Amino acid sequence: MRFEDLFDDLESQLEAELGAERRDLEAEEERFRIGRLELRDRIAAAPRTLDLSLRGGGRVRLRRMALGRDWLNGIVLEGAPAESGAIVPLQSIVGVELDADGAGASVRAVRESGELQARLSFAFALRDLARRRAPVILEGRTPIAGTIDRVGRDHLDLAVHELGDHPRRESVRAWRIVPFSAFDWVRLP
Repeated sequence: MRFEDLFDDLESQLEAELGAERRDLEAEEERFRIGRLELRDRIAAAPRTLDLSLRGGGRVRLRRMALGRDWLNGIVLEGAPAESGAIVPLQSIVGVELDADGAGASVRAVRESGELQARLSFAFALRDLARRRAPVILEGRTPIAGTIDRVGRDHLDLAVHELGDHPRRESVRAWRIVPFSAFDWVRLP
């Protein structure tokens, strides 16, 4: 009888130690996984409504619609006229404000459905706007309105004109080469 109690006690101690070891290993694996996350991963897993602080000092609240390799787009809720479209390069984000549930959700592993979209660059998204001849406002310290003419790797050419005008030679005031680092986000009025 005493040997049975002894072996039961040893068995329960062994199980407790193995369980603690397993929990420690799982916690370490989770720390490594979180350590490999990038801002893009956190945004993909976060709730769709995001409060963004931008490098130029501005803030914009939007409902995320798509997430590319180095950009996101969405519908503006606050920080510009509501229901405007927005394309925000990830490099211009200096902070994402979330509540406790959103912060917890942002570290969860997410399987994205749009794998092609996840590979598209910010320049690619801007080239699409250039093809469509969509009027835009480059938002930042000094907003600039016009139509994107050409897009390079790290800059764009903007035909500067009034928003209601079409980018015809007589309505274009100037063509401006604008580095991506010179604006925080692109607003689609």
